[in-house]
Amino acid sequence: MSKIKALVEGVTHDLIAYLMDDSRISIEQAMESVYNSALFDKLSDPETGLYRESSAYVYTLLKDELEYGRIIQTEV
Repeated sequence: MSKIKALVEGVTHDLIAYLMDDSRISIEQAMESVYNSALFDKLSDPETGLYRESSAYVYTLLKDELEYGRIIQTEV
């Protein structure tokens, strides 16, 4: 397994766990939300470098997408 793929899988695992804890939803619902998000596409794309960010930071982006329908990055 490549390093990038391992990092993506680790962050994805954390996102699912965070979502289950915060939203009190099942693992299936959390997995569906994460894997069907635009954020997951960006996380999986090595060009974005998002896989290098902390799971907590990536989770804030996921929460924004789920709440507002798009990814919102407030820092410039």
